[in-house]
Amino acid sequence: MVEHPRNALSRRTLLRSSAAAGAGLSFAGLAPAATAQSAWPAAKGETMMGVPFEAHETVRVGIIGLGNRGASMLPLFLALDGVAITAVCDTRAEAVEEAARAVVEQGRPEPAKYSAGEHDFEKMLARDDIDFAYIATPWEWHAPMAVAAMRNGKHVGVECPIGVTVDELWELVDVSEQTRRHCIQLENCCYGQNELRVLRMAHDGMFGDLLYGAGAYLHDLRELLFSKTYYAGQWRRAWHTKLNGDLYPTHGLGPVAAYLDVNRGDRLVRITSMSTPARGLAAYRQENLPPDDPAWQERYVKGDATMSLIQTEQGRVVHLVHDVSNGRPYSRLNQLQGTKGVFEDYPPRIYLEPTGTPHEWGNWDDYAEHDHWLWKDVGPGPGGHGGMDYLMLYRLAQTLHLGLPPDIDVYDSATWSAPFALSAQSVDSGGAPVDFPDFTRGRWTEPHPGVDSPKP
Repeated sequence: MVEHPRNALSRRTLLRSSAAAGAGLSFAGLAPAATAQSAWPAAKGETMMGVPFEAHETVRVGIIGLGNRGASMLPLFLALDGVAITAVCDTRAEAVEEAARAVVEQGRPEPAKYSAGEHDFEKMLARDDIDFAYIATPWEWHAPMAVAAMRNGKHVGVECPIGVTVDELWELVDVSEQTRRHCIQLENCCYGQNELRVLRMAHDGMFGDLLYGAGAYLHDLRELLFSKTYYAGQWRRAWHTKLNGDLYPTHGLGPVAAYLDVNRGDRLVRITSMSTPARGLAAYRQENLPPDDPAWQERYVKGDATMSLIQTEQGRVVHLVHDVSNGRPYSRLNQLQGTKGVFEDYPPRIYLEPTGTPHEWGNWDDYAEHDHWLWKDVGPGPGGHGGMDYLMLYRLAQTLHLGLPPDIDVYDSATWSAPFALSAQSVDSGGAPVDFPDFTRGRWTEPHPGVDSPKP
């Protein structure tokens, strides 16, 4: 995996960057920003809402980052019809060679290989045989690499989060509009079977008027965070020494934002966040690491759990939670409440009126007929997080083949990642509300394609 030259970013630097770009938040005075149009950075191009891809008979993909995530996605790309891997890049030559062998073993031409230092990706992106760049590197690299991809004429898909400061998110929006290249948060959880079923049912009015939802990333990562090999250079744990906020918001927020038609009739307007004390990683270190381990020099500032409430323009509320530092079973919460009923996941359960038995949960399996066509007609394929990874890539490739707009655009991507910076700002301000930038610049009421895509 690639290490970013800015990996010494301090907590205060990140907060200042977010505040400066977050449309005028008065950080010292705890005053929320104005939401007037004058607060938005001036547009540098036309909107990318609803803009289709140009149709590609073969989608030529270049991959940057061949660590745990990138290497696991490579076989799924290879399983797609009409997709060619033309270039692969990582700072580790052995990872590049292994990826190239995997492509050749599938009977495909060997991809071009790039591993000559941290910025060799720039040479890869200058190639003329890449239509779509896939980025799976440490978080601080995501936005700079995505910008470089678009400026080199490539559409780009990025792992979560797509950017770590608000000014980075605005830059992604601006460059996408300038270059007419799509920039996509590859949020696999939006393509989970339960998430897509709830989405279809919500859009069919089965929950009535939607009131609130909840999403989270609750995942015990302590062993992986302290692994010497899992995250190259242990980059992910380093973020727990830099920033106290929700470091991984999109898995929980993306699906709920889709349920609520965020950027398609509603928008996120403000967030307030609080964090618990930081205890879990220090306790794990105490119990598992020898006294001479370099990790003993670290001070963890990221609270074990960061909890946020986000309000929308229509008055709905989203509850967002992040905790990777404590022992617990995995959960993304994935909840939706409307005037006619509620869905709660982990385990999945539902109550709907007028058919539900009062005060009793119904059987979620009874609603399988409402599955999205991707799950009915395509299925999980070769898997990856239960099938959501494959279906995300399948749908992405389909939109590129047919010349359709992407399900997730740059405005969704920026909005879903914004809590990374905004939650930290709110936590640092004692839980004060922080306004969400309107990355659509006032176009959030306009209908356009989203994750609830019709079958082409």
